[in-house]
Amino acid sequence: MRDTPNAIMMFAAGFGTRMKHLTRDQPKPMIKVAGRPLIDHALDLAETIAPDRIVVNLHCKPDPLVAHLRGRDVRTVIETPDILETGGGLRNALPLLGAGPVFTMNTDAIWAGPNPLALLLEAWDADTMDALLIGVPVRQAQGHAGKGDFTLADDGRLTRGPGVIYGGVQIIKTDLLSTIPERAFSLNLLWDKMLARGRMFGLRYPGQWCDVGHPDGIKLAEDLLGAQDV
Repeated sequence: MRDTPNAIMMFAAGFGTRMKHLTRDQPKPMIKVAGRPLIDHALDLAETIAPDRIVVNLHCKPDPLVAHLRGRDVRTVIETPDILETGGGLRNALPLLGAGPVFTMNTDAIWAGPNPLALLLEAWDADTMDALLIGVPVRQAQGHAGKGDFTLADDGRLTRGPGVIYGGVQIIKTDLLSTIPERAFSLNLLWDKMLARGRMFGLRYPGQWCDVGHPDGIKLAEDLLGAQDV
């Protein structure tokens, strides 16, 4: 089994209910920020590190995404009849992703700074880590309320608690997915197993990040991108 991730799983199956009217006729990853769909901003980061495979899962209003991705070197998997959530969606896509650790990536965030995928790849250590997550310090996050999802120790290990926000990008091993009996489940179930083993790590992101999971996040993300271009 390979130790270095060479496949990226992009989560694009969600209902986008927080986006209200903007997802009435399209899936959330097709919402435009600075004139381009969110999925394209994510693909820019993914394609820069030249993975062997990019897999996108679909469920809610999949047709616009299928059409948009046609002709690109991207594989899609439609979850039907029910959505499988992040953990179930990742497990369902394993035949396309291959064995070994993989990147996973949410498609509803905008990054201003170094490519988070490249940072993770440089810091990844398969001997000590089951997962390596990008953690965004609260002061560097736009459009996100709260005190954070994880506490990041000096040695990089994560525990649940305040400190950094999970930025939606990680490297994760997939072997423990087979131990979870549910068909549809959150990646939090997998993380709990890794946290208990002391093998879940975080990497502090040095740039700015914006959550575009709600309508107000679009303007915040466009302002962030505009500031980056100045």
